[in-house]
Order: sequence, then structure tokens, then C-alpha cells
Amino acid sequence: MDKKILICDDDEDILSICTYILEENGWDVHTRNHCKNIVETVEEIMPDIILMDNWIPDMGGIKATQAIKSTPSLSQIPIIYFSANNDVKALARVAGADNFLAKPFDIEELEKIVASVLNK
Repeated sequence: MDKKILICDDDEDILSICTYILEENGWDVHTRNHCKNIVETVEEIMPDIILMDNWIPDMGGIKATQAIKSTPSLSQIPIIYFSANNDVKALARVAGADNFLAKPFDIEELEKIVASVLNK
């Protein structure tokens, strides 16, 4: 069975590129360009990993990540925080994310971090 990945980012180009790259690796990719009803969305998809943007509409990546991590049935889902913000590492820590990826990133970086988190 394919691993499911949920990408939350309001940049349609990022969603398209990441979807293409990750699907080429055999992963089942779901995307959202907002964080409205994020807990319900994650419960519906039950992804193996989440890529969360910092500047996502409705509640922002920090609050969305915290909402997911504070839901007992979802708290074990790894979240990779990704942002073009200079302090992405600190933002990821505040959010409670499991890892981070600075934008812009190259394809190998994306594949490597997703694979390493999925293989833990």
C-alpha cells in the first residue's frame, strides 16, 4: 500500500511540484491550500506524513500543527514544517513539528527528508 502524504501550502506551484515529485516516488499525495478544519481533514485522509507551510490561510502553520499534535489519534503523524522564513527551524520547534525543510529546497532535499521520516 502506498504511503499517504498530505501537503498543506497556499502556493499552487509548490503543491504541483511537490505532488509530481512525490507521486513519482510512488507516494499517494493529497493537497490542501488552507487549514480550515485541519483536524477533520487529517482524520479523513490519515496520512503517513504531513508537509505544513508556515503562511497557510485560515489559522497558519503553527496553530494547524499544534491542533494536529494535540489530537491524540493524530499526534504520532510526523509533520515536516516548511517555509521560506529565515527562522524555519525555530518555527518548527514552536509548532511541535518533527522536522523542517527550508524553502526554496531542491528535489533531492525534499525526497530525502520525506523518505527519512517515512522510514523511521
